[in-house]
Amino acid sequence: MIAPLSLEWAYRGVQVLLGWSLLIQSIEFLGMQSKLHEFSEEGVWRWSLQVKEMPTRATGVLSALGWLFAPSQLRGLFLLRSLSAVVLMLWGSPWELMLFLLASTVLLLFRFRGAFNGGSDFMTLVVVSGLFLAEFFTPFVGQKLAHNASLWYISLHAMSSYFVSGWVKLKRAEWRSGDALVIFLDAGIYGPLKSTSVFRRPWVAKLCSWGFMLWEAVSPVLLIGPIWAELYCLVAAVFHFLVFWYFGLNRFFWAWMVTFPALVYCSAGLVTF
Repeated sequence: MIAPLSLEWAYRGVQVLLGWSLLIQSIEFLGMQSKLHEFSEEGVWRWSLQVKEMPTRATGVLSALGWLFAPSQLRGLFLLRSLSAVVLMLWGSPWELMLFLLASTVLLLFRFRGAFNGGSDFMTLVVVSGLFLAEFFTPFVGQKLAHNASLWYISLHAMSSYFVSGWVKLKRAEWRSGDALVIFLDAGIYGPLKSTSVFRRPWVAKLCSWGFMLWEAVSPVLLIGPIWAELYCLVAAVFHFLVFWYFGLNRFFWAWMVTFPALVYCSAGLVTF
């Protein structure tokens, strides 16, 4: 096992992985806009349809958003986020840069009515906001306290997300029986499953389902120590890779990988106030 991460390396690891994750997201958006025209007035994500759900009194705000979310301006926003992601990976996270990333992340969540890619978008928001708060408050409370607080903020969000997800599944009969797993795999990239698929065997589906449910539900073991955290994150990487492989959700893989340095660091209890 690797040695416990220092505060410096854990914080830098989060910065680099977040930059990589944001760069992938921005490239995906640019690809969709240029090839599929999903954000144009002929696409499924057209703003003229979504704006109908907005409060009609905020005409000035809606006009400004309409200008910002026009295809050319939206493309410029994606390009700026790509550039910011590169800066984040190479030079770190000054609060001005993180403020832009935070504001643009919130705007994109607003543009896509809460989330474009589910939990990965919200985990990205957690990490971006954590780094922004750390950089903004460093002059007031000191770098060590600010960076510690940021890593714990990220870790507690990630750990609680696993915990809640596991226990919600454990309460559902279809997950305990393994039926839900088969249903999800039937709707995946390679679905529906063949009649001879190993996952159609009830005991296999049930075993896999219980394995991942229990793994999520016991996420507090992360805090026992670095070895436990490293093992947990290793299983998490396998889990998120399988989600990517079977469902094409590559954003989930990278959005959650961003949190791993923080989880390993916090497992050692390296908080110095």
